[in-house]
Amino acid sequence: MSSATPHPGTPRLRRLPLAGVLRLGRPSDIWFKPALSVVVAVAPPNLTLLALGRLDLAMYTMAGSLCALYAHNRPYAARARALAWVVLGMVAGLGAGLVAASLTGSAVVLVTVGALVAAVQKTLCDATRIGPPGHVVLTFISSASLFAPQTLTQVPGHLALALATGAWAWLVGMAPGLFRPHGPERRATARALNAAAAYAKNPHPRSSGAAHAAVQAAWQTLLSAGTRSETRRALERLVVRAEVALAAPADADPDRLRTWARALRGTAPVPQAPDDDELLGVEIELAAPAHPVWRMLAPIAVRTALGCALAGYASLALGVGRPYWALVTAASLYQANVTLTWSRGVQRVVGNLVGVLVFAAVVPLAHLGPAALVLCCLAFNFGAEALIARNYWLGSICVTPMALLITEFAGYQEPGRLITERVMDTLVGALVGFVAAVAVTNRRAGDRVEQSLAALEHAHEHTARLLAEPHPAPGALDAARRALAAALVDLRAGVEAASGEWWPRALPQERVVRAEQAGHRTLAATTRHHRTEGVRP
Repeated sequence: MSSATPHPGTPRLRRLPLAGVLRLGRPSDIWFKPALSVVVAVAPPNLTLLALGRLDLAMYTMAGSLCALYAHNRPYAARARALAWVVLGMVAGLGAGLVAASLTGSAVVLVTVGALVAAVQKTLCDATRIGPPGHVVLTFISSASLFAPQTLTQVPGHLALALATGAWAWLVGMAPGLFRPHGPERRATARALNAAAAYAKNPHPRSSGAAHAAVQAAWQTLLSAGTRSETRRALERLVVRAEVALAAPADADPDRLRTWARALRGTAPVPQAPDDDELLGVEIELAAPAHPVWRMLAPIAVRTALGCALAGYASLALGVGRPYWALVTAASLYQANVTLTWSRGVQRVVGNLVGVLVFAAVVPLAHLGPAALVLCCLAFNFGAEALIARNYWLGSICVTPMALLITEFAGYQEPGRLITERVMDTLVGALVGFVAAVAVTNRRAGDRVEQSLAALEHAHEHTARLLAEPHPAPGALDAARRALAAALVDLRAGVEAASGEWWPRALPQERVVRAEQAGHRTLAATTRHHRTEGVRP
């Protein structure tokens, strides 16, 4: 434990925010990619089922098609692996739900199975850092399958449909690589350059954190991209320029950084930046072992399992016919800490309540025929992915009617009952899920801060020791600088997660501030050292 004096202003009870929870952000720079991908992945299977008169099988084909939502920010070599694992995970969750549905009709048992599966999905998605939409889509499919009438003999065929459409979703996700093979790396590098330019123009602590995170994300993207082609080496040199700007903002040229970022749009040649020798650090970093990612996941897993189970049981007690809606609502809430979970709960409730009104307005059109039903679902698929990056509640306005329309693929249902059950499950799931988040306190968030502090101090000492050497090994200082920057980003993320818990443990604030200041000073020293070495014969 740290001997530093805890900050006297650290509250023992965290105030939950309301202001800003529904504020709209800027759209993602690739918002259209997941939106178009999911439409392309969903449309052919659903239209085929429509032609065959078997829309009752759409739930199984959509399980595979929705995998197209994942991994759009990853380089294509890494994306191929990630999408393959997502498809296998989706089919495994669907299989667990279908087998459980075929073996028992007990709603309590099915809800329990759904909660445990949701906890596993949440843990795996967090551990692998798969990115949005995370475990929510997986949990939606596996939970819905628990309440689909099923026999064991039907399970293999239904899983085959999901696997086939998952393969199609894999092809859809990989297709843009034929036209822009380095698109994800170029975008990540451009974000790092723009963030560094913003910090160089206005060196503020908040922009510093965002800039360091963008640079670290760019390195993670580049280091996962597979073969180091000449294009990728050029991108690495640009990220090094962003690092230099962060270490010495007074000497940086924001306009030049932004010009490089703009040049990365499209397929034009990558701008050439100087100082190829700095890439020696990348060679060393590629050979270094990866940092473990299985950390501090137990509280989140327990929250998810407990919250989903209690939400499903409460829905059953109220007599709702689809308790999995409450289960999925609870599963969608859980974020890094209680404060973020509360914000997501508010967004989920607002989005779902507005969404049921949209469903009420659209359902007469959807009931004109099966073709209209399929087209409405496709439109909401696109709208959900196009809007959700602005704010989760805005995307939920499209997700809610889409989920309600999917239930009608097997046959039209009475809209009033669907709306009533959806509203009840939303409120029950959000309330019970948040209570579970408060009850299962993440005390390990403070442990993560201590571990991140120790890692940062070790990285700082190692870098300072190399700076003191007259002739450090080639590339060693650059690798140490990069490790120090990563430790700074990890510490800041850990502090933010721990600070957002409702019953926070006192954090060693003074030690955190001192460690961050020392780390940034040493990063600046490495840049000055490199410049001094650069003018030597």
